[in-house]
Parts: sequence; structure tokens; C-alpha cells
Amino acid sequence: MQNQGCLLHTAMQNRGARCTRGGAGSLAHLSPQLRGRQVPGQAPTGHPTPGGWCVWGDLEGLPGPRGGSGRTRPPPGSEPPPGTPGAGRGRWRNKSRCRPHSPPPAPPVPARPDPLRPRRSSSPTMPFSNTHNKHKLKFSAEEEFPDLTKHNNHMAKVLTPALYQRLRDKETPSGFTLDDVIQTGVDNPGHPFIMTVGCVAGDEESYEVFKDLFDPVIQDRHGGYKPTDKHRTDLNHENLKGGDDLDPKYVLSSRVRTGRSIKGYSLPPHCSRGERRAIEKLSVTALNSLEGEFKGRYYPLKAMTEQEQQQLIDDHFLFDKPVSPLLLASGMARDWPDARGIWHNDNKTFLVWVNEEDHLRVISMEKGGNMKEVFRRFCIGLKKIEEIFKKAGHPFMWTEHLGYILTCPSNLGTGLRGGVHVRLPKLSQHPKFEEVLKRLRLQKRGTGGVDTAAIGAVFDISNADRLGFSEVEQVQMVVDGVKLLVEMEKKLEQNQPIDDMIPAQK
Repeated sequence: MQNQGCLLHTAMQNRGARCTRGGAGSLAHLSPQLRGRQVPGQAPTGHPTPGGWCVWGDLEGLPGPRGGSGRTRPPPGSEPPPGTPGAGRGRWRNKSRCRPHSPPPAPPVPARPDPLRPRRSSSPTMPFSNTHNKHKLKFSAEEEFPDLTKHNNHMAKVLTPALYQRLRDKETPSGFTLDDVIQTGVDNPGHPFIMTVGCVAGDEESYEVFKDLFDPVIQDRHGGYKPTDKHRTDLNHENLKGGDDLDPKYVLSSRVRTGRSIKGYSLPPHCSRGERRAIEKLSVTALNSLEGEFKGRYYPLKAMTEQEQQQLIDDHFLFDKPVSPLLLASGMARDWPDARGIWHNDNKTFLVWVNEEDHLRVISMEKGGNMKEVFRRFCIGLKKIEEIFKKAGHPFMWTEHLGYILTCPSNLGTGLRGGVHVRLPKLSQHPKFEEVLKRLRLQKRGTGGVDTAAIGAVFDISNADRLGFSEVEQVQMVVDGVKLLVEMEKKLEQNQPIDDMIPAQK
């Protein structure tokens, strides 16, 4: 959908629409000159739009309850198009020389829209548009191309000056641009030995509008997954073999989680405050309708004390505060903690995070090594939630090629991470530990998750793949792989070699 003219002109027509960039709700992202802070003795800047001349002005300069005459002016020395009201009668000149006039009558106030309806529409103008991107187009692609010489992420490997020039003037229907996609990767070069993704999606359409960037990033990140490949889904927990016999002496807890995005809403890097609150309201209504073992309650973050939040974080129930530079640079931490929260069942074994990195994060967890039971609860609960959303007219984002659509390209497909906290003091010191994990298609994190250290040699071991393998296949890799890791640990405790146990590449 093409942007039709200036957003502020649209705001004048709609009397009250706000200029936002990704839902910021203000003009703070624009320079003082573009915000129309008029210098005494100078006329404000402006430009022609399909509906007439439009001035860059603060919200208080717009018509409506905030005040302002509603008049617009062209740049100094310009004249409005023929037939424009006031043309040639002095009303377009310096404000001090204008004749008094009455503001135009206000149009009827439209009915308040349903907050639960998606913000996508067939209207030629969207609720917000990337006006800042239009300003950047005054400079050449060469002048705007980011310095990626010291970067180590998938985006930096793919993005070239030619690709940047080809995509820089494109935007999704909600106004998400190429610079929005790549900003987190530009601001965070990454570690020389740790390859990060370096880009995010702002809505469902991002993966199509910017497919020339996303497709090679996805192929690089997901082991050669091609643009023509089709993802497969399998949420039948009965297809999992074993998983109920992981040694609790070593496996301290088990967890399976995934993310889901609600169709019709912008994703967290781009959604507005109103969208985020509508997502929260919709989600709470759906989750509170669950019954039986899934009956539970929602706890909004802004109603919690600091101590309550920290206790839930320490218990691995709640997501941490947004301090990661990757989250901050992508815009996912805006307005924190507004419209964020956690829902969990009465037993605290089935949880849903609302409005963190994705619209929803669905988690099944319990102490010990019974991954079979954790996966059973995960599959049943997730299918119940999806059915409720479908009946309410809000299906989850999904495509045959990418599976479930999520904010980060690394989570496309199943979005699933099945993991255990497992104690491996001997094996973690073995020189082939990393190689073993790679061959098993597993990855390790610290005890507290990503970017944390392992406390007491307790690691968070999980599947490395998301796209191209089904949910059952990914959890099966975790079950089989962790059993082998525990057997290796036991051998090392007895001072026996493990070279003959090192697996072939899966």
C-alpha cells in the first residue's frame, strides 16, 4: 500500500490523528526543523500533497481540541495550486499580515473504532507512516548506507549498497521501512565469534516487502532453508518417543516454549500503544476462558512491585526487564511496562507472556526431567489457545513457507525452544563439548538464559533449529541429545573416555 501524501495532512483531515513512527505517539523522532518549530520572522516549511499544501507542525498547531487555526501554508515564495482557498488573497503570506478569519467547521466526529479490530484496512492512508524515512530520502543511498565494516551478523553479510538502494524507499502498509528492519543490527555489531541475526520484522508483510534481504538471512541462519522450501508442523504430542525418563539427578527442570503473533497487528518493534493495549485485552480475554488444568489468571507488570517482578524472574517465570541492546535498538522496549504481563495456570506449569519480544510467548514447564509431560501440556494448551483466537476472528500469523511468523527471523517456523537445565560439570570442561552439541543440533546458554553464565555447571541446553523441522522432531532431538550428554557425564565421573560416544552429525 503506497503512502498517500503527508501524514500530518491526513491528520488535519482526520482531526486528531497522530504522527508516529512505530507507535511512538509523538513527533520526537523528527528534527526541530521538521517539527515546524517556527523561527521568528520565517514561515514554516511545507510541501504539496495530493490534498493541498501541508505544513510540518507540532500537534498543537493542528486543528481540533489541541487548538490551531487549521490553515496551511506553502514554502516562502510559493503559491498554492490554482483554486486553493485563499490563493492570492494574502492568507498564505506571513502570519502577521494575514487577515482575521474563522477556522473551518469541524467535520463530524467518527464513531470510536472497536479496539479489538486489527488496524489493517483498505484505506489508502494508514494510522502511522514513516515520515522520517521520507526525510532521509533527500540523501543518496550512498550517503545513508550504514557502516558495517566491523559487524558480525547475518544482516551485515547480506546487505550491500546496491540492495540498500533498491529497498530503502519501500515500506510495508503500516509504514515499516528497511532502516527499521536493520537498525538493531547496525547498532549492535555483534561478537567476533557469535553470529547474531541483525534484523527484525515490524509486521507480517515485512518478510514479503523486504524478502530480498530476509530470504538470504533466513537461508544463512537456518542451515540453507531455501525460499521455495515448505515448513512442516506437528503438534501431536503422542508422536514423541520417550522423554519421561531423563535422570532428575542431572536434569533439574524441563521447558518448551514458542511464540505466536496475532494476525492484523504490528509486531512489537513497530506496534503503537493502542495496538499493544488491544493485544493485551484480546489475549487476557482469550486466556481467561481456559478451563481445567489450564485455568489461571493474568498479572499485568505495571500492577506488580519491583520485588514481585524480580521474584518471578528469579523463578524463571517472567521475562526480564528490557536491558538487552538488541531489544532496545529494535524498539521492543518502548513504553515499558505498559500493556505487558504474564498469565499462568494455577499450578504455574503453563504460562503465557504478553507483549514481550512477540505478541505471545507460550511456555510449558516443570521441575525434573519429564519432558514428555511438559510437551503434552504444551501441545494441548497451545492448540486450545489457537482455537479460541480463531473463533474470535484473530488467527495467528502463518505461511506455508515460513511457518509461524515471529519478530526475529531466528524464531520463524515452529518458534519452539525445548530445553532443560542440566548439570554437566565434567562434560562442560571436555575439549569436545562444543563439537558434541553442534553434532546433536543443540545449543547451550547459561543458567539464566542468553548472555548469562552457567552457575554450578548448570546449562540451559535446547534445540538449535526452528525452521524446517516440526515441533515433534525438535523436541525429539532434545530428548535424545540430553540423554546422551548425561551418559557422557556419568562416564567422565568414572574417569572413562567418551571418544567412542561422540555422535555423527545429525
